This record gives sequence, structure tokens and C-alpha cells, in this order.
Amino acid sequence: MDVIRAATTAEQAGAYYVRIQAMAVKHHISLYQEFDEHDTPGTKYIVITDGVLPVATCRLYPLDATSVMLGRVVVLPEYRHQGLGSRVIRAAEDWAQELGYRRAVLESRENKVGFYRKLGYVPDPSQVIHGETFTCIHMEKPLTGGQND
Repeated sequence: MDVIRAATTAEQAGAYYVRIQAMAVKHHISLYQEFDEHDTPGTKYIVITDGVLPVATCRLYPLDATSVMLGRVVVLPEYRHQGLGSRVIRAAEDWAQELGYRRAVLESRENKVGFYRKLGYVPDPSQVIHGETFTCIHMEKPLTGGQND
């Protein structure tokens, strides 16, 4: 498996492909719901490929000078339970730290909170997000080793 920091249109298309296949198709989410104002040419994406095809992705964008939002974490169904979800998150955290961010934030679907807890994220049950498709819980994790440390 190769971990890519998407820098080209083709690599970004890989992130979009995974999201369409695993989320839009599976959960009947419209493209307008899946792709929002945070999907821009400047948005950063991690893409994991099986050597040829994209199989997992994570999107990251700044919230402020020290905080980064991780989201749209997706692994194709046939590649789940192989540690790729953890791997894509770690790759996004590493990149965020290199960019100087000190805190990672995400909005976890309710049924995925345990997964993110294992990766060091702390839920804030007072911050529940009732979206169009899922109910999510705000979670945060301090990042260490960033340029601003």
C-alpha cells in the first residue's frame, strides 16, 4: 500500500473516487452533500492506494492558525479491517504537524467514536452535530512535534 499526499488532479480524483464509492453510493448521499465548500483545489488529501487504485482517503484543512480539521475519512469496504483507517489518520496527522498545526479536530459519526478514541481523540459529548446524513460527535487530539512547538 502506498500513502500519497495528493498533489495532482489525478491524486485528488483518487480521494474523490473513494468517497463516491464508499459514501455517496453506499449511503445514497448526493454529490452536493458529499462535496462541500471545503473541497477546493487548495484542500489537502491523503490517499492510500493498493499500488494502482485508490482505496482510502482523508481530507484536511485549517480551522485556524493552530488547528486542523480532519474529515471525510473513508476506506473502501473491501479494504476495511486492514488498519488503513488508522494509517490514513496517522498520515494526515503527520502532515498537519509538519505544517505547524498543534491540534487535530474531527467530527466522528456516532458509531465510529470508539475507533477515534483508540487513536487518541477525545470526544466532547456536549458538541453533537446533527447533519443531513449523520449525527456526529466533536473530537479533538493534541498534535506534538509541529513547527510551532
